[in-house]
Formats: sequence, structure tokens, C-alpha cells
Amino acid sequence: MRIWDIHPGYLNRQSLLGEHRELHGLVSILVNGKQGYARHPETLRWVGYGWAIRQRHRQLVCEMQLRGYRDQTAVRTRSGVGVWPADYIDEPHVQFQLLKGKYRDKEGGRIPLPRNSQELWSHHKYSILARSQVKYREIGRKVADRDIDLRQLALELVALLRIRPGEGGIRNALQHMWGYVSEGKKPAGVSMEHWPLRRLLRQTQENARELNAKYLLQSTALSELMAWL
Repeated sequence: MRIWDIHPGYLNRQSLLGEHRELHGLVSILVNGKQGYARHPETLRWVGYGWAIRQRHRQLVCEMQLRGYRDQTAVRTRSGVGVWPADYIDEPHVQFQLLKGKYRDKEGGRIPLPRNSQELWSHHKYSILARSQVKYREIGRKVADRDIDLRQLALELVALLRIRPGEGGIRNALQHMWGYVSEGKKPAGVSMEHWPLRRLLRQTQENARELNAKYLLQSTALSELMAWL
């Protein structure tokens, strides 16, 4: 059993759908008291974190939808609202290493596995901008100055992506993302500034795919922001 902590965009099709199945198995164990993997370390670390399980499920589903898959199986666990497990089975940077070995000679995920801090930061920039402009500038400086290694950066980014972004922060990040794909692709009608956030994000996703905008297609924000809307 494996519930990853890194963004699901790094998972290939098999791993993404596999985690989705295993998460539902985990929920069944915790809700119905099933014994199968009740003492498994992955099960034990999620005890009392029903809200976090539900949010991880939303992250998976939003990534699945971005790739064209549908999900009709809701998760309604709610214990420990706003709190995530403090422990990892493997730290985030090790999870990248595990996937690198797992995907050798196989397809990768939507987002390529990072080889260094610069690549990892480029994938997460808009997700962090949606949460804190201060953190966005602070981490950007550290990465530019090579003052943070991959292990430290991966830990910090996973923690930050577990924080709910405000509507103003999401709109700011989406407006920056929209700038990459808006030219000649803006539907007629209401000004983009007044669009509901879901519409703006869905249109950004659609335009990014149509234009093959690599920078956005390799962004965590392209799916994970939808999980908070």
C-alpha cells in the first residue's frame, strides 16, 4: 500500500490510478474497521486524518480529470480538519528517487521527475504564488542562489501545498498562468478578470493543452488548484 506525498502530477498513469485505488482501500479499512492492512505503516500514519485523506483524494481526482479520466467515488472522511500526518514513510526527495527507479524504461508522469532544485521549483512556482507572495520570492531567491538543496526544497514544497490557498491568491496565480496562453485564445464574453475561478482554471488548462504550453503543462498548479475550489 502506498499513498504518495509528492504532487500526483509526477505519477505515471499506472501509479496515479493505482494510488487512487489504494486510497479507497485505505478509507475502507479506516471507516469499516477491515483488518487486511490495518497495521500497515501507511494505514497507521493516516489514522485520525480523514480530512487530509479526502483532500489527497481531491488532488488525485483533479490530476486524473486533467488527463481525461473520470471519478465517481467520493471520499467523505473529515476527521482532523486542516491537519496532515507529520510523518513520511519516505521523505519527499526519496519518493522522487523511488519513482525514478520505478519508471526506468517506462512512461513517466505529466510532470518530469526533477533532477535538481531549479527544476523542482519551476514545477511548483504558481502553486506557491497562490499561497504566499512572500514565500514565492523567498524560495525563488534561495533557488537562484543555490542556497537550498533538493531534499530541503521538496520538504518545504510538500508542506506548502497542503495549505489552502485563498481566492485572491488563486486568482493572482491564474492570471499569471493565463498570460502564457491567452493571446488569440480568449473566448468572447465577460472579461477574464470577472470569470469564476473554476472557469478561468479550466480555460487555462484547455488552452495549455491546445497550445502545448510546456511550462504550464509541467506545473503542479494546473491540477492542484482545482482541488481547493
